[in-house]
This record gives sequence, structure tokens and C-alpha cells, in this order.
Amino acid sequence: MNFYPSEDERREKFPVCRSKIFLAHAGVTALPQCVADAVCAHTQRSAENPQEFGEVLADIKDTRRVCAQFIGAHPEEIALLGPTSLGLSLVANGLPWEEGDEVLCYKGDYPANVYPWMELGRRGVQVRYLEPERPGEITVELVEAALTSRTRLVALASGHFLTGYRIDVDAIGRLLRARGVLFCLDAIQTLGAFPLSVEHVDFLSADAHKWMLGPLAIGIVYVAKAHLDLLRPTLLGAWNVRSPHFLAQDTVEFVPTAQRYEPGVLNVAGIYGMRAALELIGGHGMSRVADRLMELKGHLLDLLDPLGFEVLGPRAGETAASTTTFRHPRAESSALFAVLEAAGVVCSLRRDRGGREYLRLSPHFYNTEEELGRVAALLGKALSGAGGD
Repeated sequence: MNFYPSEDERREKFPVCRSKIFLAHAGVTALPQCVADAVCAHTQRSAENPQEFGEVLADIKDTRRVCAQFIGAHPEEIALLGPTSLGLSLVANGLPWEEGDEVLCYKGDYPANVYPWMELGRRGVQVRYLEPERPGEITVELVEAALTSRTRLVALASGHFLTGYRIDVDAIGRLLRARGVLFCLDAIQTLGAFPLSVEHVDFLSADAHKWMLGPLAIGIVYVAKAHLDLLRPTLLGAWNVRSPHFLAQDTVEFVPTAQRYEPGVLNVAGIYGMRAALELIGGHGMSRVADRLMELKGHLLDLLDPLGFEVLGPRAGETAASTTTFRHPRAESSALFAVLEAAGVVCSLRRDRGGREYLRLSPHFYNTEEELGRVAALLGKALSGAGGD
């Protein structure tokens, strides 16, 4: 299922393909040409006009619409903020906690979704950690067993950064809503790769710089309308507090939408880039993108298995992702990473909590089977040279 009929067109739309095999979308993406063009066009117009020239506010409004449509929300529930940790911290710091409240999270998640909750211990909140049998494998049963009468919020990642394990967002969300427990989602490892709905989610944060194929430091922060008054903004300024004629008032009155979490000027160039990225992905169809990612996953596993690699996380099914993390029992992952890097393959070197090193490949829909075959050939040659097969 190739999305582009010719290699020339693929390279035109994704310039990184001209010189590299880019397989690091679980890290920081290279920008598609349309995204770079959108950012540059705004920057150029800002050299000829004030940066908030005429249509900027209308384009910001339209980007809220695009973001809302992407996750099944309403535009008034969207704040245009990044990075992911900023949105998560706004949730952690803005809720009216009481001493003895509990938060459930997973210490094996990416630190951005651990530290904001851990810090709540200073406010008398008890932070408890889920303990799955395998890294990232957070199931609805595991969450249900950990809930107590004091659990106020559960904070999870939609996908695990190391193993790629995708949680059942809807099932967990329905469970928590039935129990009156809030659900905060770090969605950066699946948003843009797999369909996601916030129907059963209370708060969400995801920067655009991974699977959404967007710029750094801009993203989607979602706050359900029902919680706009519950979640008090902790960053205040002239953009989110009513200030008629730019004059401070005697009281703090927040604007009535999720703009209340945006205290001041926005990353407008990033907003243009993110909108272009979401329109690119949305134009292909989210389900079609997800199917392509699992096609690539299966092809990659067929190449790695004969070489003797050990793969972390699910290999197929609804919990699997394009992210594939693996190591070889008789070769150093760091040495294999160096081989790939020298050959122009962009991937990631990661460690688990036991200190073991892994290679992580995370292709997106525009990657090809031919690229994966070249990577497997490089790995096979490296293993032969190291006596690893």
C-alpha cells in the first residue's frame, strides 16, 4: 500500500528521503515539505508585516477546528500549546487537589508523563504506580485492580515510548468515567499514527513533533468542556484573562474556552506547520495510515526474525504499533546503532529500566519496504562481521 506512485514524488514531499532512511518518528520527526513551506511562508509574511497580520487570528481559529476534528473534540476544547509536558503540567497543577487524593500513573512511561504527577506529593497527593508484567502493557484489568475510593485521576500514555504498546483508550476511559475518576492522556506516541477519540478522555496533551509530522513546541491540549471551570489555569496573561482595551481589571475572569490555558502570544509559525501536517495526514485518512503502519511492522519483523533479534512489545493486533524495539543477544545495540547511523539510517538507541540497550525503529506511512530491507541488510552484515549469527 504505497501512498506515492513514484519515488520522485515521495522524495519531493518528504525531502529527508533524498539522503537518509528516516525511521525515528517516535523521537523527533523530519518535516514534510508542505509543513516546512507553511512555516516558511508565515515567517516570510512576517518579514513584510507585523507577525499577527490580518488573517493570523482567523487561521489560529481554523487550526483549533482542524485539531478538534482530528481527535473528535470541539474547537472550544482545544488549546494550541506544546510541548506535551506543558499540557500535562497544566493539568497536574490546575486541579483542586485535596490531601489524600490519589493519582495512578506508570513510572515506566516517558518522564514527561511521570514528573508532573510525582511532584504532587508535595501537595499531599498520594502518587501510586501501576506495575505491568511487561514494559508498557497497561490493560483495563490492571487499571481496575489498582483503583481505590481515593483515586482522583489516572494519567497514562496512549502508547509506550519504548515498546510501542497501545492501551485501549476507550475501554479504560469508560471504566474511569463510570467510577467518577478523571482520565489524562499523554497521546504523543499514537496521535498521527492511529485513530484516537477523546470521547472517554478528560484531558489530553500531545506535541506535534512525532507522529503528527509537525514542528517542535506546538501541539494539542484538550480539556473537556465539562472541566473548564474545574481545571484552573496556572499560567496567566492578557490572552487568557479578560483585559478589555489591554487594561488589567480588578478581578481575574478567564475567557470561556480552552484558550484560557494560553497565557500570551502563541507559536504562530508552529501553528501553521501543525495545521499543514494534520491536513496532510487527514487527507490520507487516519485508518489508512494505521493500516500502512502495521503493514510495515509485519514486513520489518519478517526481516528481523531470521537475524535472531529479540523484539520487545506486541508484534500484531490492536495493542501493537509501528514502533519496533529490539536487541541481539550477541551484539551490542550501540555498535549496531553506529553502523546504521554511518549509513544514513536515522533511528533511536534506547535503554530499559534494567540498563539493556535496544534499537528502536519507528517508520511512518511514507517509508517503504525497500528502505526496511536496506536496514535489515546493514544489520545482517554487521552481525556477520561481529560473529553474531
